[in-house]
Amino acid sequence: MASPWTASARTATPPAGRAATGWYPVARSAQVGTTPLPVGAGGQAYVVLRLRPGAEVTALSARCPHRLVPLAHATVVDGRVQCPYHGWQFDAEGRCVDIPSLGPAGTPPPRADLTGPWAVEERDGWVWLAPERTPAVRPPRSGDAVPTPEPVPALPTPAGPVLGNLDPSLAHAWHPVALAGELHEGGWVQARLLGRTWTVHRHDGALDADPPAWGVVERHGLVWIAPAEPRDSPLAVPESTDPRAVHAWLPPARSPAPAGPLADLFLDAAHVPVVHPGADATHEPVAEVTPEAGGSTSVRVERSAGGGLRRTTAVHRAPFQLRVRTDELGTGAARTTLHLLQPEDEDSTRVYSCLFLTPPDGTALTPDDVAAAVAEADAVLAADLELAAGLGSTGLPLLPRDELHVPADSPGVALRRTLADFAAAGPLRRTA
Repeated sequence: MASPWTASARTATPPAGRAATGWYPVARSAQVGTTPLPVGAGGQAYVVLRLRPGAEVTALSARCPHRLVPLAHATVVDGRVQCPYHGWQFDAEGRCVDIPSLGPAGTPPPRADLTGPWAVEERDGWVWLAPERTPAVRPPRSGDAVPTPEPVPALPTPAGPVLGNLDPSLAHAWHPVALAGELHEGGWVQARLLGRTWTVHRHDGALDADPPAWGVVERHGLVWIAPAEPRDSPLAVPESTDPRAVHAWLPPARSPAPAGPLADLFLDAAHVPVVHPGADATHEPVAEVTPEAGGSTSVRVERSAGGGLRRTTAVHRAPFQLRVRTDELGTGAARTTLHLLQPEDEDSTRVYSCLFLTPPDGTALTPDDVAAAVAEADAVLAADLELAAGLGSTGLPLLPRDELHVPADSPGVALRRTLADFAAAGPLRRTA
């Protein structure tokens, strides 16, 4: 006769708002190691893993509360689960025990903790989860029957509005669609923008687009389209007129991530020591943010590994124009990275990046210096885009409560406020 617990172990996903009681088989024990494994139980998403080889199984909620990163991409470091984006660490109970950007004396806020199921147990070569308190204190015996794990559910989505690449408000902005050098006199280029294909022509120095757009211009070495009357403010690039600055474009790149999360990533300093461990970067970036028309400027001053002071100024203009400049205050050297993003489709963003390099006072840059800087920047961009591709994001959450913000996130918080204001003039799509 079948075990009396078999039915509860295979209970269908409960309706929203109802507790998921019973035991659910989620994976064979042999499948669970120190790499997080996504599973589902009672309609809820978890990851299961062992925090040390041969240790008991730990089950935790599937997303980091900070930037909603899927913890399927996490790693185990010294017996803790570490988020790949900002290095937040969690113990076996889901308690957040370290946030690098808060410093060694920082205390993680209570909302930083992960949730877990009521109970986890291994039995008969299987891992079982009880999402909520259940009368059956142990999972059923499998006997000869092979348990059937339920499908892994979709990850939880933000409750509030999310700005994706196809949001209607983005039609009211200028967007880069090609490098100026890609469009020759008498020629044309095709580009995807906001889910449509546009053809841009150059005739006698003039630009036009098909289908017709509100405007087509050339600026900052790029061709731009405004599908409808724009409401955004252009980004100033003073380095473009600095005779000492040498500029070089990186090859355009493409990401499956939406433009909003990419802009947040490029503004974010706290991820740098985690994603780029060889970089000369502080674990505790603190920036002073000034809201401005159509965007914001953030400034932080920190000491480099060599002991000198440097100032980093990050400027954002809606929707996806970013300029990040670092000045070495003792030498006069400066390095500026311009990121300009093209929201092509729901799951595709083209990234244009340009470097402006200013040598130390009294010196000059050689071609080898520029080539080395471009190669370094290209490697950094590739690592950032690889990270972004794993975030599983459909857009940038605009409701502050949907993510957990810490002091180092102030430039990203300003970005969200700017984009929320920009999108307010048009309807925002909400997540399901």
